[in-house]
Amino acid sequence: MIVVTGATGQLGRLVVEGLRKQGATVVAGARNPAAAADLGVEVRELDYDRPATVDAALAGADQVLLISGSEPGKRVPQHTAVVDAAKRAGVRQLVYTSALHADTTPLVLAPEHKATEEAILASGLPYTFLRNGWYHENYLDQIAQGAKTGEIVGAAGDGRVASAARKDFADAAVAVLTGSGHENKAYELSGDTAWTFSEFADEIGKVAGKSVTYRSLPPAEFQQLLVDQGTPAEVAGFVAALEQNIADGTLADTPGHLRTLIGHPTTPVADTIESVLSA
Repeated sequence: MIVVTGATGQLGRLVVEGLRKQGATVVAGARNPAAAADLGVEVRELDYDRPATVDAALAGADQVLLISGSEPGKRVPQHTAVVDAAKRAGVRQLVYTSALHADTTPLVLAPEHKATEEAILASGLPYTFLRNGWYHENYLDQIAQGAKTGEIVGAAGDGRVASAARKDFADAAVAVLTGSGHENKAYELSGDTAWTFSEFADEIGKVAGKSVTYRSLPPAEFQQLLVDQGTPAEVAGFVAALEQNIADGTLADTPGHLRTLIGHPTTPVADTIESVLSA
């Protein structure tokens, strides 16, 4: 039996669907079980902030997919609750959706992932780290903005992003959970091609039938622009730091692990742009 945490999220839903297609026995763990009623599998309440629900949800599990929480600053205690429950349940494999090069990267969101990986290693449980890079879907707003205004604004300079479609990452999780030989390994998952935002803007322009350009600002100026547009200062600072990470090349790695796990090339960003704008 495979328990998928965070099963009502966008990634979780895709993983549950993929596991069902493989004929796996799946339990969907969800903070709000009613929201998972349409998944077509057994649903158990699993609230990262209520450890008792985590123990109950993992009862009888052979494998657990721990999908990282969505609340910065709370992830480590939330994830640790799952790790501890998985150890008590005696699961034979704990799979965790981490961040690219979580143990070494300067990526601003990586420390909580590194701490979670350390907790998993300390637990002694057989593990697999799926160190997910960026999703194409992270940029849906920018695709729409570029097509509408003819401009994308950021602070990433000529930095490259080796993104892939969310479904590619979901398919990798399914492959690991239903395959063999993945225990005690870390996979650096990213798209086959690393693109710059100027290239991204060009692709939007091709589909939109208009000129679309990328304007890169100094990080502090970009942060202030976000604040002026109504973004909370803390969030604006975080986004600007991510842009600086991209400018520094932290999301440009293309080791090919994702392509190998899913057995085919990753989805080109142009496909996602076409899908968004044609809709």
